[in-house]
Amino acid sequence: MVHTGQHYDVALSAIFFEEMGISEPIVNLGAGSGTHARQTGDIMVRLEAYLINAKPYDALLVYGDTNSTLAAALVAAKLHVPIVHVEAGLRSFNRQMPEEINRIATDRLASMLFCPSRTAVENLANEGIVDGVVNTGDVMYDALLRFRPVALTNHPISDVIPFRKGEYYLATVHRAENTNDRERLAQILTVFDNVNQPVVWPVHPRAAVLMKQYELALGANILPIDPCGYLAVLSLLDGASAVLTDSGGLQKEAFWSRTPCVTLRNETEWVETLEGGWNVLAGNDLSTVYEALATAPLTEPDSPYGDGKAAQYVAEAVRDRLIRDRDPHE
Repeated sequence: MVHTGQHYDVALSAIFFEEMGISEPIVNLGAGSGTHARQTGDIMVRLEAYLINAKPYDALLVYGDTNSTLAAALVAAKLHVPIVHVEAGLRSFNRQMPEEINRIATDRLASMLFCPSRTAVENLANEGIVDGVVNTGDVMYDALLRFRPVALTNHPISDVIPFRKGEYYLATVHRAENTNDRERLAQILTVFDNVNQPVVWPVHPRAAVLMKQYELALGANILPIDPCGYLAVLSLLDGASAVLTDSGGLQKEAFWSRTPCVTLRNETEWVETLEGGWNVLAGNDLSTVYEALATAPLTEPDSPYGDGKAAQYVAEAVRDRLIRDRDPHE
């Protein structure tokens, strides 16, 4: 495992290794933050140097849609290393999102593409990508099924906030379209301050810096807390009346936790969560948030993201592909 260092804050990196029992990475490239070009370039330079000296290896597995994902895919492609893309095929159809560019480019370079849903498979097919595509389900669903019982037992919400189950909303805000514009961020905070329950907000370090820069103050209805570990977030999700977020991952985790969600964006990659009203897009007019919070979901959600064994299917497919590439007769 190679850690690029794109996320380096303890609450956004080290805590996940600790809480989830993940083995320490064999190397941390320490790329840090910066502009998209600088961060992507720094990761490429450092990863290339590492991979050239780290042989032998059979493939490079990348996950999701971060700058790390794209940087690693570009390096592997130029070194002629097979690329395995987990969470392939997602599309928001909004190229203003840097994540959308990262997804599209990585999917073009990958030789094994593991999709979290049928929709993702269809997106790739519409772009002419069919070879090496497998619908495995979502590995994040695997993680939630495994760790949710641990979270509810060992990380009760009383350890984090002064509210009981059903007495608050959970919010996260970190995307550029919601934080880079002072007026947009101010509008979001105004909504948080005027909904009918307190809003618990684990403040992303980047959002905290921008709030200080914009000289924005929080209203009395908002409870800011430090960024939480994965287990604490799962507990907060379970106890929340609803979620207000611009995070793709939290949309899914809310869906799986049966917690209604309002997404502070115009679109979502996770279109399945919109079915039955479990997730509602707020769009540009944030007054829609109030109506969305007052409307209960219509149906029980189905299981469009697999059966909780996605990681197993990924591992088996990669193994079979590598064996076949070594000996086509096997």
